[in-house]
Amino acid sequence: MVGVVGCDNPKIPQDEGHLGLVYELLRHDVLVVQTGCSAIACGKAGLLRPEAAFRHAGRGLQEVCEAVGIPPVLHAGSCVDNSRILTACVEMVREGGIGKDLAELPVAAAAPGWWSEKAITIGFYAVASGIFTVFGSPLNILGSDNVTRFVTEELANLVGGSYAFESDAARAAELIVNHLDRKRQALKLRPMLYPVTRAAS
Repeated sequence: MVGVVGCDNPKIPQDEGHLGLVYELLRHDVLVVQTGCSAIACGKAGLLRPEAAFRHAGRGLQEVCEAVGIPPVLHAGSCVDNSRILTACVEMVREGGIGKDLAELPVAAAAPGWWSEKAITIGFYAVASGIFTVFGSPLNILGSDNVTRFVTEELANLVGGSYAFESDAARAAELIVNHLDRKRQALKLRPMLYPVTRAAS
């Protein structure tokens, strides 16, 4: 599961960043949970409808969506309701069987079009909760190698989560899927990476 949230950045065509990343994640059998502008983008594209799974998701996610009767993208509320996504993660830990801490779960967060201070706060909330978080553009820290290394590498040793910065949707999805696979491997779950079949458009 990946929480894809955040704003529409005026430097990116509207909805493009959100949809590019979500389509890639769905192809790799990743259930997407969203809030705010990102959820609106996917709603306009029809991804909040159950039948979207058969058009855009991999086989595994199609089976889950059909069995449970859900769309491949779930809407969790407004842009300030991101805590609901973390609450779902807490419930996964509480149910047992897939880790004893949020940092052990095969989950991630992303904000492909962030631009405001609010988004930075939300990102640090996810990271501090132990969640790997990918932003579509970097924080204003790249002038310092030490600070950049701290938030992208060393922070994981303190809180379990860290940042990555990637504007290309396919590469961002690859970072996320690789992270999910490492977490799944640690939990002795089968890897996600296998050929994807997509329904005809």
